[in-house]
Amino acid sequence: MKDIINPENKVYEKPRLMNDSPMHYCPGCSHGVVHKLVAEVIDEMGLGEKTIGVAPVGCAVFAYNYLDIDWVEAAHGRAPAVATAVKRLNPDKMVFTYQGDGDLAAIGTAETIHACNRGENIVIIFINNAIYGMTGGQMAPTTLLDMKTATCPYGRNTSLNGYPLKISDLLAQLEGTYLISRETVHTAPAIKRAKKMLRKAFENAMAGKGSSVVEFVSTCASGWKMTPDQANKWMVENMLPMYPLGVLKDKSSDSQHTTAK
Repeated sequence: MKDIINPENKVYEKPRLMNDSPMHYCPGCSHGVVHKLVAEVIDEMGLGEKTIGVAPVGCAVFAYNYLDIDWVEAAHGRAPAVATAVKRLNPDKMVFTYQGDGDLAAIGTAETIHACNRGENIVIIFINNAIYGMTGGQMAPTTLLDMKTATCPYGRNTSLNGYPLKISDLLAQLEGTYLISRETVHTAPAIKRAKKMLRKAFENAMAGKGSSVVEFVSTCASGWKMTPDQANKWMVENMLPMYPLGVLKDKSSDSQHTTAK
């Protein structure tokens, strides 16, 4: 029988740069899908031998188990600082960080902001699931108002905990950032758009245009104590109004704050 499936719809084909290590991520976790997109983009750009990933602490650290590229492990929150050194010492390499919200927007806030303000030619991949998934479901800087976690069991309260931190919106104000985009991977169209933005971010870094950040609004079914299906629905209904999808900044285009469809 003739194969009439469009190649771009073969979504379950494993990228060449992903190995056979069994994934440890919980069912419904967004990490695995993002890993696949990163591997596809690197391979399609022919950068498998020229890419260096920087992974810090948290669920994100295990990216080095699955993607067959060179990796450097950074201390908690320090990935942008380490990536700065790696890129400056190896300007011909493609250097990216892979960070969760607690790592990037809490202990690593200073490193993130100053690397982007300097316009380091790196890509920051930011997984925002509004919770500390690995360590027991504690409140993160991105935790929503009234959202319950292990450390705010009655819900996040502004008088005690402050407001959810829209770190990508802050980074978009910095002169050194070239591209800031907020994506998700809960539907096939969203996955295709996210891959396009990752490719653009990697191209910007290799062209020396400055810092690019791709935020992924993500699910953490285990931390949220939901099924994967419930988590996707909750993300759409609660996370996306606070963290709307789209391009927050793109210096290559006059269109900024473009909302994703």
